[in-house]
Amino acid sequence: MYCLFNLLFICFPGPWGRCMGSDCGLGGSQSRAVWCAHVDGWTTLHTNCDQAQRPSNQRNCFRVCDWHKDLYDWKLGAWNECVPVSARTFGAPRQFTCSGGEEGIQTREVGCILKSDGSPAEDAICEYFEPKPRLEQACLIPCPQDCVVSEYSPWTSCSKTCGTGLRNRVRSVLVPPLFGGAACPNLTEFQSCKPGPCTGPEGMYSLRVGPWSPCALPQTRTARQVKRRKGKGQGLRERAGVKDPETRELIQKKRTRNRLNRQESPFWDIQVGYQNREVTCIHRNGSTVGRNMCLTRDLPLTIQSCVLPKDCKLTDWTIWSPCTKTCMNPESPRGNRTRTRQVLQFPVGEGAECPPLEEFESCEPQGESIPPCATYTWRTTEWSDCRVDTLLSQQDRRRSNLTGLCGGGLQTREVYCVQANAELLKYLNDLREKDKASRPVENKLCEGPIPNRSQLCQIPCPIDCEVSPWGAWGPCTFENCDDQAGKKGFKLRKRQITNEPTGGPGNCPHLVEAVPCDEPTCYDWQLISLDPCIPDDGKQCGSGTQIVQVQCVNSNGEKVDRNLCTSNPPPEPVPCEVPCSRDCVLSDWTSWSTCSQTCSSKTIEGKQMRTRSILAYNAGEGGAVCPNSSALQEVRNCNEHPCTVYHWQTGPWGPCTEDPSTSSFNASVGVRPNSDGEVPCSMGMQTRKVICVRVNVGQVPPKKCPDGPRPSTMRPCQLPCKKDCIMTPFSDWATCPITCDAGDNNTPKKQSRKRLIIQMPSNGGQECPEVLEEERDCEVPKICPGFRWKTHKWRKCQLVPWFLRQDTPGAQETCGPGLQTRAVSCRQLDGTQADISECLKFAKAMPAITQRCQLPCQDDCQLTNWSKFSSCTADCVGVRTRKRSLIGRSKKKDKCKNTQMYPLSETQYCPCDKYNAQPVGNWSDCILPEGGRVESILGMKVQGDIKECGQGYRYQAMVCYDQDNRLVETSRCNSHGYIEEACIIPCPSDCKLSEWSNWSRCSKSCGSGVKVRSKWLREKPYNGGRPCPKLDHINQVYEVVPCQSDCKQYVWVAEPWSVWKVSNVDLKENCGEGVQTRRVRCMLNTIDGPSEPVEDYLCDPEEMPLGARESRLPCPEDCVLSDWGPWSRCTLPCTRSNYRVRTAYTIRPPSVGRECPDTTEKEPCSLNLNCFNYFYNITDWSTCQLSPNAVCGSGIKTRMLDCVRSDGKSVDIKFCEEMNLEKKWQMNISCVVECPVNCQLSEWSAWSECSQTCGLEGKMWRQRSVVQASQGDGRPCPSQMEQWKPCPVRPCYRWQYSPWSECRVENVVCGHGMRFRNLSCFVSDGDDEGSLVDEELCSSLEVAVDGDKQIRLKESCILPCPGECYLMEWSDWSSCVNICAKEAGVDFASVQVRSRAVLAQEPENLQLCPDQEWESQPCTGGECYEYKWFSSIGPNSSRPLIWCQRSDGLNVTGGCPPMNPPEDNSSCDPPCLMPKSFCSEAGICLCEEGFTEVLSSTGQLDQCAPIPILEIPTAGDKKGDVKTSRAINPTLPTTIQPGRNGRTWYLQPYGPDGKLKMWVYGVAAGAFVLLIFIVSMIYLACKKPKRPQRQRQQNNRLKPLTLAYDGDTDM
Repeated sequence: MYCLFNLLFICFPGPWGRCMGSDCGLGGSQSRAVWCAHVDGWTTLHTNCDQAQRPSNQRNCFRVCDWHKDLYDWKLGAWNECVPVSARTFGAPRQFTCSGGEEGIQTREVGCILKSDGSPAEDAICEYFEPKPRLEQACLIPCPQDCVVSEYSPWTSCSKTCGTGLRNRVRSVLVPPLFGGAACPNLTEFQSCKPGPCTGPEGMYSLRVGPWSPCALPQTRTARQVKRRKGKGQGLRERAGVKDPETRELIQKKRTRNRLNRQESPFWDIQVGYQNREVTCIHRNGSTVGRNMCLTRDLPLTIQSCVLPKDCKLTDWTIWSPCTKTCMNPESPRGNRTRTRQVLQFPVGEGAECPPLEEFESCEPQGESIPPCATYTWRTTEWSDCRVDTLLSQQDRRRSNLTGLCGGGLQTREVYCVQANAELLKYLNDLREKDKASRPVENKLCEGPIPNRSQLCQIPCPIDCEVSPWGAWGPCTFENCDDQAGKKGFKLRKRQITNEPTGGPGNCPHLVEAVPCDEPTCYDWQLISLDPCIPDDGKQCGSGTQIVQVQCVNSNGEKVDRNLCTSNPPPEPVPCEVPCSRDCVLSDWTSWSTCSQTCSSKTIEGKQMRTRSILAYNAGEGGAVCPNSSALQEVRNCNEHPCTVYHWQTGPWGPCTEDPSTSSFNASVGVRPNSDGEVPCSMGMQTRKVICVRVNVGQVPPKKCPDGPRPSTMRPCQLPCKKDCIMTPFSDWATCPITCDAGDNNTPKKQSRKRLIIQMPSNGGQECPEVLEEERDCEVPKICPGFRWKTHKWRKCQLVPWFLRQDTPGAQETCGPGLQTRAVSCRQLDGTQADISECLKFAKAMPAITQRCQLPCQDDCQLTNWSKFSSCTADCVGVRTRKRSLIGRSKKKDKCKNTQMYPLSETQYCPCDKYNAQPVGNWSDCILPEGGRVESILGMKVQGDIKECGQGYRYQAMVCYDQDNRLVETSRCNSHGYIEEACIIPCPSDCKLSEWSNWSRCSKSCGSGVKVRSKWLREKPYNGGRPCPKLDHINQVYEVVPCQSDCKQYVWVAEPWSVWKVSNVDLKENCGEGVQTRRVRCMLNTIDGPSEPVEDYLCDPEEMPLGARESRLPCPEDCVLSDWGPWSRCTLPCTRSNYRVRTAYTIRPPSVGRECPDTTEKEPCSLNLNCFNYFYNITDWSTCQLSPNAVCGSGIKTRMLDCVRSDGKSVDIKFCEEMNLEKKWQMNISCVVECPVNCQLSEWSAWSECSQTCGLEGKMWRQRSVVQASQGDGRPCPSQMEQWKPCPVRPCYRWQYSPWSECRVENVVCGHGMRFRNLSCFVSDGDDEGSLVDEELCSSLEVAVDGDKQIRLKESCILPCPGECYLMEWSDWSSCVNICAKEAGVDFASVQVRSRAVLAQEPENLQLCPDQEWESQPCTGGECYEYKWFSSIGPNSSRPLIWCQRSDGLNVTGGCPPMNPPEDNSSCDPPCLMPKSFCSEAGICLCEEGFTEVLSSTGQLDQCAPIPILEIPTAGDKKGDVKTSRAINPTLPTTIQPGRNGRTWYLQPYGPDGKLKMWVYGVAAGAFVLLIFIVSMIYLACKKPKRPQRQRQQNNRLKPLTLAYDGDTDM
């Protein structure tokens, strides 16, 4: 847009900007820039342009908002016709060869519209949301398809037996011309023929019958009929006056009966008229001549009775019926509505048939108050209790008592379908309103995935109580130190709970045992240490005392205030001895040994012992003498309390009962339980029995046990809520079969209804009713409302009026051919009158209401009807006959006595009812008996134990044939249709393993190790049983768990040192070098100390004390030191600058002048020798450990914490704990062992309908589905998910036409006639053509042939006259052909065609022949064919035969590419007929690639030989294998020969005479010389190895050439 001003300045507007504004829709505005420019392009002031013509710079616009997306959309028009690309380009279209199709472009209209009314809108609105769809696209225009015709048929016989005639051969159209292809060629080829000269005059004339004229009424019939009726009425009335009343009544009844038998139904208006035809005499050339030229003979009828044609007349359509869909839901299928119309006038004669009387269309309900459609959804019952036994293998089920199982299990529920509606919402949230549970409906109404019917669950495994070993017996103490008056005492020992059990500590065994004792005390002094021995009177040695250091402790060993022990005096100082220099020296007493008994009785006493040893002997008579050996040992009694141990024993807790003291009301509710399965409603109480028990005796009075640790007998508990049974209402009654009683089935039908349990009762809730299913008899079915046609008597035979046929030669007034009619009415099966429309719907085809008839003339022969056939005495023996006889004057006429023309009897063989039964088809699958199981249509249950194996039966169909090998019902052979045979479905057997072995001992005696147990394979799985776990090479499976061994579990115990054995004995002094020994044993450590000896390997060998020592026995007056104390611990870090020390103390001071050795010894700390670092070590996780009673589910993984010394040795955990090392590890984690869930299958479905309604191949199928896929090591699903069995064989009956008869024209040679065919009943087995049987067997079938209900048993035809040129009958429809472009992968159409060819009889009449005809129709499933040229040469021909062949092997004309076929290219003479040869452009016969030309002696191509093969043995072929390669594409360029542009040329070793050319001999000689040269060079190279390597490489390169030449020479 622009404006002009003085033709020099132009206003230029810019593009419109974006639509802006605050309101959506038309309230927006947009602006643009406008400027003034000179015509040369430079801008100028606005005043230079005409302001009146200035464009506006602002306008209103449509502002698009997001919500407009629902209002506007693109409207896509239809694609226009495909236009060639060449037609859209400038210039002349270029010529091209069409291959597949021509590229084209097609366009369409695209615009933005308002959805509500389709009005156009601006494109910018729709472009705001999505881009504008494309306006054009590429397309393919198919290539022109030429007409394709078949090969010619063989030549017909000559049209004449003498003289000159014609032979014809014809072909048919296979593909019609399409897309501008070439038209069809002639379908007929003519050839003259002369069988021989005619001996007499040729028959030149023949009678020709013309077509019948349309049926018409005689002109005077109506007036004459009125007169006749008037006359009859008057006469009747006159005569009626004469007759008496009875006679008049009889006449009236007869008139009524006659009227009923007349055709007076309102649905038919039958009028009998007449029609005629011409009979002319025709010359062979087609001209009409006088009838006298034709031979005289009986002329055919030229006039006959006929029925005036009346078209079908119908009423108007009724209004549409209501829509069958009565609810609103766009997603559900649409409904249907119908409208009907009634027949006013049935078609009569050749009248038009009635169109359909009923019309259907899809619909949606209309109106405002239409309810929504019922929707259906899945519902489930509550989950059943968790069961572990369903996961057990066969082996576990047999050997387990199945009680106390826990861990992973399986629970199931039922799934059912209900109608979803608003009332269900409360039901979904709260099941207490059981009346709100929905009524179940058939499962097929629900769509979508079915909820899971089984799931894994968990039964918590009870945790057993674990307790520590018993502690040591405590002191004798009062039960209650606050009340000590007159109470006896007890000694107690205790143990602790190491693992809290399920249900609390009340489920643990007793933790305290008591022994009664005397002199109880609550507090006592505990010895801490003894001070050094101080001699009396300040002496250096001799007798003295030791002060005892004590503390006050309570009965639990805890330090308390010293004042609490004031009731007992503290221990006195202990007398002691400090040996003098000449005295005997004894060691200190050892600690008391473990008590030998835990209690004492009359026969058993506990003992403890301690010992000491001699460290130095006395010096002669001056010192204190060493005691004898008995004084070196002391024994005392211990554990003197009697062996009467008492403890409290508790019974199990009783049930939780309502506590009357609480006011909570425990109501019955229907709420779902929580995750623990219980819902607390109120508090109750539990009680248990507590008794005092004496060990090994039994219950004793309670006073024998201490009151302090007495367990409680009552505890509060939570009462679970009562849960009532919740059920669905009963489903609707199942529908009874909608059939009527045809009288052959007397078994009463049943209908049932069901309900399902949604929630099982528990905790005392209301129980479920026992009746879950009800059944009742169906109503008695009514009689089938069948309908049938009733035919009335045929009326009198009506002749053509005499005044119309009186001129016909031989006609008589009262006899001849005529037409008769009859009435037809509709009846119910019981005979009552019914509407005619009922018979049209439900009855068979309507019987004929007209037929031809003959009123016999005097000269005609008249016979009775045939009698019935006589009876047969026996099947397959003799004959049966039927008879008829002449009547009236016919008995005396000679022509009537001719039994050839008028046979009076007929004979036929008696029917032979012999039947032969035989099996047919394969055996079915092995099918287990169903055991009367009823398929559930409501609840879907998980069938845990559906029988899947055992004995079943397999079936094979039986077929029954009659003596003519025709299929009949199997009941004729006394067979129920099957052969049964027992079969076995093998039962699956699971993998069987042994029991677990015992746990091995822990692999380490200190710290963490592992312990192992194993199972071994006993029996492998088979037939789909549970697979085995992964086994090792000896078929064992192991379980390895970590274990912890207490490092103090086993300790070394050393006995006291023996008496010194001095080696160099100073008999006076009894001192000097000597040896001491002692016994060292490994013993099991207990809380009371080492108890029993065990094998030495269980103790740490590094810590084993010395069993012998060498030292010096001090002499008198020597210093005597005690044994060395333990080494002090090295301080960290371990360096040589740190030391560890050990000390001894002086027991006997030395004499004057002698000194004691050092009482301290030290050594440097060295890492991993006497100084160690310590750190924690964590083991790997164990396998997932389950409870002993669990199969799978939640378990626990554990790992152990070790204390490891820096030299790698595991030590007691206390070493790491003393260093306060951080413990940051989690020692236990939960884990899951996958449950072995067996595959769960649904029940078998009901058997399907038979795949075929008749025949031998029918099968019935049934399926099952996987309800629960196998998991873990569960039993896998079987592969067979469907089964089949044969259907009972039923004969296939069908109506079938016989072939059309020849065209019949009565009594003449040619003209318009009729041809006929029969409708017959055929039986077959479904595969073969079948055999003819009695029509009665097809009586139950609808009268139709291949689905066509219009039965045509006769049709008009034309019998050509001699010499006439005419059209043949239509050919059969061709096979369906797909017009396609294989290169482009495009299909255009599928079509089939039929044609009519011309047949000629006289050469003179060829110009009178009609045009040939063809017609096509679309079809489906056509084949895409290709067409190629083929050629061959005959044995006696030098020229090739060329033809076009379709890819299915059919020889055709047309369809091959429009190029020169491979004929004898005129430039090649003689033609190139050798295989693999062709004619080049230069006119030379050449061979295809890969072949070489071999010429004959005359220089002509003799054959095409394959290119020579080079055989080169490879270096790696030690077995002499030959690698073969054909030289098809040489890599070197060759000379281009004329006539073969760019073709590779090969060496030709043969000359024109077929002999080797001279150059081949030259090459062979050269190769021989070269070979001698190479051998010489190799010899020189071997003789002088220092020759340059380069020369040898040259020789190697020559070697393949030699082989190549050798190959050529071998040729």
